[in-house]
Amino acid sequence: MDGDTLYSIGDLARRTGLTVKTIRFYSDRGIVAPTGRSPAGYRLYDIDAVARLDFVRTLRALGLDLPTIRKVVDRELPLPEVAAAHAEALAVQIRTLRLRRAVLTAVARRGPTPEEMDLMHRLAKLSEKERGDLITEFLDDVFAHRQADPAFTAVIRTMTPELPDDSESEQVEAWVELAELSQDPDFRAAVRRMADDLAAERAQGDTGVVRRDFAAVVRDQVGPALSAGVAPASPEADPVVAALTAHYAYVSGHRDDSDLRRRLLTRLETVNDPRREQYFQLLAVINGWPVPHSLTMVFDWSIQALRARIQRARP
Repeated sequence: MDGDTLYSIGDLARRTGLTVKTIRFYSDRGIVAPTGRSPAGYRLYDIDAVARLDFVRTLRALGLDLPTIRKVVDRELPLPEVAAAHAEALAVQIRTLRLRRAVLTAVARRGPTPEEMDLMHRLAKLSEKERGDLITEFLDDVFAHRQADPAFTAVIRTMTPELPDDSESEQVEAWVELAELSQDPDFRAAVRRMADDLAAERAQGDTGVVRRDFAAVVRDQVGPALSAGVAPASPEADPVVAALTAHYAYVSGHRDDSDLRRRLLTRLETVNDPRREQYFQLLAVINGWPVPHSLTMVFDWSIQALRARIQRARP
């Protein structure tokens, strides 16, 4: 082919790999206009039509619609601007597909009820803003009127999931499960009780004391005894329980007596909610944090140890 030669639609079809019907369609839409016509009235095209058709085929393969393609090839729209807009649209579609995949995966794994499936489907369709609003509403509900307290500000920050735009499928699945958990009224009530316990400790104790996470304190106090095989009700467990109750007395501003141990037992039973652990494990997956180790055995040991000593102390 050279610059002076004119070609029929059949010639262009052989050159570009497109069908005659497709080229005729593009020509009718003004995307690839003919240069002239043969004596018999057939459309003829110059060498530029080959490059134009190749370009159009590439844009179509990328998903651009024909009106946009026409504006691009006619230089009415700058290609970089169109490409950027299309890339963003594809990113939204990808995120939507990942969410849908998460729902289907959860359905296949859990076999939910129709009501649960409907909830998961609605969660998967939420926009980024709607996802943020859902979690904000959950945290506002369970930490009502406490957002201004620095202690609770830190807690709320550590409980906030942030699903990345380029999230992996397991992160999306974890978000759907966490969002579903956040809508559970019983779980909300449990988190609210934990917040109430922390607020009560701060009100009664020394507010100037920098408090470590309660679960971390229990883990550090009890973990070595658990690893060593110390039985919760044994005399060997006495120093561990004493250290645990002494710390709780210090942060709560109460004497280490039978009343404090009963309060501590209630606190441990509240924190030892499997849904709390599930929430933080899902949160770690979503935010790309290390998944925390299970503390169930540590809490179980602590609860058994305290119960044994409370029962012994009863008259």
